Amino acid sequence: MKCNINPFLITVKNKSVLIGFFIFFCGASLFAQNDTNAQVKRLQRAIFVYNFAQQIGWPNQEDISTFKIGVLGPDRALIDFKSLAQKRQINNKPVTVVRFNSVKDIKDIQLLYVNKSFNFDINYVLNKISGQNILLVTEDYNYHTSMINMVNVGDSFEYEINNRTITKEDFVIANSLKTYAIGSSQKWKDLYQTTEASLEASKKIEAEQQQKLKEKELEISTQKDKINTQDNTIDTILNTVSNKNKWIEKLSDKNNLQKQNFEDKLLIEFELEADIKQQLDIIKQQDDKINSRNKDIQKQHNLIQSQNNEIESKAFILAQKESQLSTQKTINILLITLISLALLTAILIYISYLSKKKLNKTLEDRNTAIKKQALELEVKNDELEQFAYIASHDLKEPLITITGLIDLLVDEYEDKLDANGKMSLNFISESSSRMQKLIDAILQYSRLGKSKNIINVDCNTIVNILKSDLKNVINRTNTTLLSKNLPTVKGAELELRLLFQNLISNGIKFTAKDTKPIITIDSVKKTSEDSSEYWEFSIKDNGIGIPEKHRERIFSIFQRLHSRDEYEGTGIGLAHCKKIVEAHRGKIWLDSEVGKGTTFYFTIPA
Repeated sequence: MKCNINPFLITVKNKSVLIGFFIFFCGASLFAQNDTNAQVKRLQRAIFVYNFAQQIGWPNQEDISTFKIGVLGPDRALIDFKSLAQKRQINNKPVTVVRFNSVKDIKDIQLLYVNKSFNFDINYVLNKISGQNILLVTEDYNYHTSMINMVNVGDSFEYEINNRTITKEDFVIANSLKTYAIGSSQKWKDLYQTTEASLEASKKIEAEQQQKLKEKELEISTQKDKINTQDNTIDTILNTVSNKNKWIEKLSDKNNLQKQNFEDKLLIEFELEADIKQQLDIIKQQDDKINSRNKDIQKQHNLIQSQNNEIESKAFILAQKESQLSTQKTINILLITLISLALLTAILIYISYLSKKKLNKTLEDRNTAIKKQALELEVKNDELEQFAYIASHDLKEPLITITGLIDLLVDEYEDKLDANGKMSLNFISESSSRMQKLIDAILQYSRLGKSKNIINVDCNTIVNILKSDLKNVINRTNTTLLSKNLPTVKGAELELRLLFQNLISNGIKFTAKDTKPIITIDSVKKTSEDSSEYWEFSIKDNGIGIPEKHRERIFSIFQRLHSRDEYEGTGIGLAHCKKIVEAHRGKIWLDSEVGKGTTFYFTIPA
């Protein structure tokens, strides 16, 4: 007879999977926020360095095709700089980021970033890059040991500028960069103390979280050991039940062979059944304990989850408060700045008002004096003009008499005079004629600039008229007179005609004997510094040229560079030209090369 027993057993070996889940969840919750804050700080660091480069002017900035940033040491800031280089440019130039493992390898870059955590000697670095126009940006070094030095404060960075080392490399610093820089070593020290206090507080919180995590891990490990012990107990019970079943089967087989007594078999079966029930009770108790342990673990898990949620909530609230404080700080700074600017503007306006009031009084007095002087000058000019007219008229009258007497002597006594007498009469006649021309030139010079008949004058028409007037001279000297499309300007027609005539006549007259004169007239429209437009005329010849030392002198009245035997004339033509141009609110000058020719330039308002 066989006895088949099918006990209902529950195994709990797979329940230990919860342990791994708890460990993963706790670790992820603890370090997620720290990792996010670190990423934000790295991005801020890269943005600060890019902004520094954007607000610094390099001496050879136009010659740089690619802006290069160097990172000294195994600093992961290299990755952040490269990532930002894909999105931003510096001074409208693409950015390349390279790493230097040694100070001696530094070359061919515009900016070098060094972090104090890698223990590089900053003085050695400064000596190495001296004279290479490399901007040195450091982090966490002492005050005024670098060019631009950064320090991490809370969720942002502050910086200080060493003007001495920057200007030594001929860099130009934007005012906006100077405005927000730390200006004293004491403030820099305070920032360090604030940063160290924040760091200590963060480390303390992190240590407390680490301690809590270790305690939870230890508790979970204890629970795991208990579960493993219970698993071993269950395995022992199962082995015992299996052995009992085998023993029953063996006894049953033996009973069949030896025909044991039925009462003995029943007794054995009862004992076995009682033993099995006892074992099942033990298993049930163990199962209840395991379920109880699972409930405790779930409660602990829920408690850990609640604590993590509370930590995240407090961290979020803290981040909001820090953001609000930062915003409020920025607003306060802006308000202080605006108030300061308003006060400064008010002071400047008041000072300007006082200055303008004083200046207006001075100008009023000077205008009164100038008007008085102008009236006096006008009266004197009228008197001078009248004097010049009377004097020239009175001078011309005896000259006419002298000329008449000379003509009379020549007609009646020419055959009675010897060669010396005839030559003397000829000299007297030429001198009288030259004197008369000088008097006429003086009269004409005194009248220049007095014309009030201002009209639109076509310069092409003036040149065509002069070609007709100077036709005999042009044909006799084989002169080529070229003129492009000239503009129409406002001015006195007769005076402008005299201006062109004198310059063209000089170009023809002052030419070497074996050279055919070539005169070229051109014009171009230009704009002055005060945005007013004007015409710049040029009259170019291929004459004998004017030495540089005489270029100012020739515009003075009665100034000649050659004798009358070489080139005839009164020496007043260019003085006429200067007076005409200045009367039209213009300027006149020249550019000349001896033996090759001269170009006269003058301007007339458009």
